[in-house]
This record gives sequence, structure tokens and C-alpha cells, in this order.
Amino acid sequence: MSSPAQPLAASLVQSVDWLAIAPPTIVAVVGLAVLVADLFVAEHRKALLGWTSVAGLAAATAMLLPLLDGDRSTFCLTGDAAACSYTADRFTLVIQFLVLGGALLAALLSVTALKDARRELPEGEYWFLLLSSAAGAALLPASRDLATLIVALEVASLPAFALVGLKYGDRKSSEAALKFFLSSVTATAVSLMGISFVYATTGTLYLTQVADRIQDVDGQFHTLAQTGVVLTLVGFAFKTAAVPFHFWVPDTYVGAPLPIAAYLSVIGKAVGFSGLILVTVVALPSYADVWGPALAVLAALTMTVGNAGALRQQATRAYSAVRLLAWSSVGQAGYLLVPIAAAAYSGDAEKSIGSTVAYALMYGAVNLGAFAVAALVGRTKVLNRVADYRGLYASSPLSALLLAFFLLCLAGLPPGIIGLFAKVTVFSAAVDAGLGWLAVVMAVNVVIALFYYLQWTALLFRAPEGEPEKHRVPGPVTAAIALTGVLGIALSGAPQLVLRFTDTGLF
Repeated sequence: MSSPAQPLAASLVQSVDWLAIAPPTIVAVVGLAVLVADLFVAEHRKALLGWTSVAGLAAATAMLLPLLDGDRSTFCLTGDAAACSYTADRFTLVIQFLVLGGALLAALLSVTALKDARRELPEGEYWFLLLSSAAGAALLPASRDLATLIVALEVASLPAFALVGLKYGDRKSSEAALKFFLSSVTATAVSLMGISFVYATTGTLYLTQVADRIQDVDGQFHTLAQTGVVLTLVGFAFKTAAVPFHFWVPDTYVGAPLPIAAYLSVIGKAVGFSGLILVTVVALPSYADVWGPALAVLAALTMTVGNAGALRQQATRAYSAVRLLAWSSVGQAGYLLVPIAAAAYSGDAEKSIGSTVAYALMYGAVNLGAFAVAALVGRTKVLNRVADYRGLYASSPLSALLLAFFLLCLAGLPPGIIGLFAKVTVFSAAVDAGLGWLAVVMAVNVVIALFYYLQWTALLFRAPEGEPEKHRVPGPVTAAIALTGVLGIALSGAPQLVLRFTDTGLF
């Protein structure tokens, strides 16, 4: 009786490719270790938890190097090697590099922030939540079935709610966390409903199988399939902060600890956009006529509303630098959506997706650099207003020069060549796909954005009011500013390296 069962049992046993899953696994294990160690580490040695977390993120990033020799998949469906739950291909590795590198820079900023606000932020819980979110964010680009995709999305998002509202007794922080939580829960509910409709019409959750089966859906289920596609897109639009699902962004960034605002501005977007790419281009290419026009309209609305919101901040005399960066990130999300929309119309979808990934890498490096300088100024200016940056060059010349460089990169102006290169790449993706109207909208928005980026840049070099205040730069903040500055300057010298690096090989 037992002999027939043995081959069946053996067929269900899968080997795990530990090297493929090493990056998110290392981050998760270090997070658990930090949480346990927090129970035993003395109060005056809590800083060790932060440096352990930084080391864990660095080790996870280094583990991407052995994976460059070829694609690896694990947790595959028995009898179908193409249907796997986890795949470490070039697309996965590029997004994981962005996620883990961004989390590492956010961790460096957090070391100083926690030292300055030790009574307001519990260190053990902070590091556990940050590492848990980073582990989920690193898992998501490798997810190749809808269930794993949603689990990774929630593992990345749920700890972020707590991080935003972690400040003891801070009403603004609690309000920001509540807005972030409610918007994200709504997005998850809509995504789950959409995915359930897709599963009902295809009978599978694996992205490659969904792509094959959804083309041959029975006529009576065609409307259900289309509804599932639309609802899934709406759910991910929340995650990417696309208009009109962007309302949580400004208050959340301002209310969160500044390193967490930096983390959300880059890693949160990487999570949303990588999930959106996997759902649209990999799982639903046959429904490009549904998601292509929808994403094109969302891209136009998002960049326009984001830039208009940033301009409106200047009507307020004491407008916040972090709030301005928040609205700027909404506008940048619109540019990131353009090549994904273009993939629906282009004959070379991989080139379009490469444009999005290239832009995301540029944006991640320079936006984290801008937040790093904001963290420096925020140590002496609690309100962190844009007006507080007046005369920064007189007190901290190198920081002012680098912030000017980061802002010019975001604006797409020389000497920020990498920003100009990324914008031209996205613009050409729209033109090549025949989306001339979207390219025009993007060009207009780039011009609008020049106003607030250049105004902030000019303020750095104006004569300070009163004696210039010297800024003592802590080591971790120095490291974060230096890393982003070196990366931005190096890529501006050889921008073609970005496109080579982002040759995703997704198809």
C-alpha cells in the first residue's frame, strides 16, 4: 500500500536554492536576531543593533554578486520548470540592488536619527521593522506567482505603517501612520479582489501560466477577467502613489521619521513599480489594450498633479523641505509610469521596462542623497523648512554643492547628466511607442518642475541671514551623502552604464 505513495511524495519534495533566496533571507534573519538581541543588550550599547542591521543589509547586497552568472529559479511547479514562485533573473537582481542599497542608506541615516531621538524611538523595534520591510521589498521582484507577490507586498508594507507612527506621543506621526495604513489596506483589498477574479478565470496563480491561459478565457468570463485586470491595476496604483491615489504621501512623509520618509520615497516606489511591471508585462500582456491607456492617463495625471502640488507649497511662507520632496516624488512617479505604459504599444517591451528601471536607479540615488542632506539640516532646524537652507554653502560647502547636484539631477539639468539622460530615455520610450501626446505632457511638466528645483538650488548660495550656522556632520550621515554623491557623479560621467546594467532580460 505504501509503495505507490512513495513516488508521489518524492515528486512533491522540492529542493531549495538557498543561494537564490539568500538576499531577502539574510535581511529577515538579521531582523529577527536584532529583535531578540534587544532583550539582552544594555541601554548604553543599543547602537550595536543599528550597526548590526547596517552590516546585515550590506551582506545581503553583496550576495547579489554570485547571482550574476545566470538566472536561477526555485519553488517551481512539479513538471513545469517555467512555473516557479521565485526567480532570480536580471530584473530581480537590479530591483533588489535598488531596494537593499536604498535600505542600507536609510539605515545609515537612521543610526544618527536614533541617537538624536533615543527617548522617542525604541531602537530594537525600529530596526526589526525596517529590516522586515526591506526583506519583503527584496522578495517582491523575485515573486512569480500572484500569492507570493501579495505576501511580499504586505510584508514590505505592514512594518512601514508602524515605522511611520513609531514616535512616542507624536500626534503628527500617528496621523500620518493612520492615513498610510488606511490607503494601503484599501489598495490590498482591491488587489486581492482583482487577483481572485484573475484566478477564477485562469485557474492558476503563476504569472507565466496566467499569461497563457487568460488569452483563451471563455466568452462568458471575459468581463470578469477584464474587471480583475482593472482592479489589480488600481491596487498597485495605490502603492506607486499614482494620482488620484496619492493623497497619503505628503502627510506621511512629513509625519514619519526622516530616514523612513527617505525609505518610502525610494523603496516604497520600487516595490510598487516592480509589482506593476510583473502584473502587466509578464502576467497580462494580452490585456495591453486595457492597462496601456489606463497607465498612460495615470502617468499624465500623476506628473501634473505632483508638480502642481510642489508649486503650491511655495505659496506657504514656511513650507517644509520634506513636503516639497514628497510632492516631487509624486511627480517623479508619473515619469516612472511612462515607459510601463509605452510597453503596451511598443514592439520592444523589454527596452521600455529597462527605461523605467534606469530612471528608478537614478531617482533612487539622487533622492536619497537629497534626503541625506535634509537629515543634516534637520539636526539643527527642527521644522526643516526650505528657508532654512538659505546660505547652506557658507556653513557646509560640500553638502550644499551635493544637494545642488541632486536637485539638478531631479530637474534633468547639467551637470546632473544622469538625470537628463534618464529623462531623455523615458521621453524616447514614449515617442517610440507612438505616445506623442504623453511625451508633450512630460516635456511641459519637466519645464514646470524646473521652477521649484532651481529656486531651492539658488537659495543654497544666497547670503545667509545672520551668522552662518556650522553643521557638524555625523559619520553615518557623511557616509550616506558621500555614497549617493559618488554614485550620481560617476553615473553622470558614464550614463550609458545604467542602460547596460538595467538590461533586465525579463522576457
